[in-house]
Amino acid sequence: MPNFAANLSMMFTEVDFMDRFELAANAGFKGVEFLFPYGQPAADIKERLDGAGLVQVLFNAPAGDWDAGERGLTALPGREAEFRDGVARAAEYALALGCPQVHLMAGVAKEGVRGYMDAYLENLEFAAETLSGHGILALIEPINNTDMPGYFLNLAAQARVVIKEIGHDNLFMQLDVYHAKIMGEDPVRVFQENLDLIRHIQVAGVPERHEPDQGDVDYPSLFALMDRSGYSGWIGCEYRPRAGTVEGLGWAGAYGIG
Repeated sequence: MPNFAANLSMMFTEVDFMDRFELAANAGFKGVEFLFPYGQPAADIKERLDGAGLVQVLFNAPAGDWDAGERGLTALPGREAEFRDGVARAAEYALALGCPQVHLMAGVAKEGVRGYMDAYLENLEFAAETLSGHGILALIEPINNTDMPGYFLNLAAQARVVIKEIGHDNLFMQLDVYHAKIMGEDPVRVFQENLDLIRHIQVAGVPERHEPDQGDVDYPSLFALMDRSGYSGWIGCEYRPRAGTVEGLGWAGAYGIG
């Protein structure tokens, strides 16, 4: 049976962030993910996790000035020192929260600027090696260029080439089915072709990014395929509920949630 994690940046937003852990547990989730933990002391988040009996499964490394439109530092030339500081901070939080993996956002590329790929490869190699020393997996995720114009990494094939180019045994792929489908990719084919590299999956309905019970992806069949293929990682529910979070969990009843 799939292991679903609630994305607390998008779900249970009816309450303040620190109160979402208990609601997720009450709904039947065993794991949680979110964008960033850095606005709260790690000890406070850990207390909420333990109190709710939850596992922290994923969060992002610092990604620059989010409010100003930055979406990651990994591929940005000239920001290497800031990126390395961010990796250290992410490792600190991951260790405190018992989180086994960290997503390294690539960033938005600007026209007329060179050196993105060189910076990306160099920074990913550093992050993979650094996080390996802490027993934390380094993940990269293709993100569609409609929701995030200019994002440096858009396709699973691109991510695979980057991972193989670096050749580090601690660098893996995060597959977001929503992003793949928006980019015109076949999620089934992407999953099957990259199962050896995928360590985390995220889901949402396409194209509205609501619950995965409506839209252009046959999620029940995809979840069954994941089980048959032996995928044992977490599946993050990174979607925006159409109405209330709990009210929208009917799709998950078959998996013991809701």
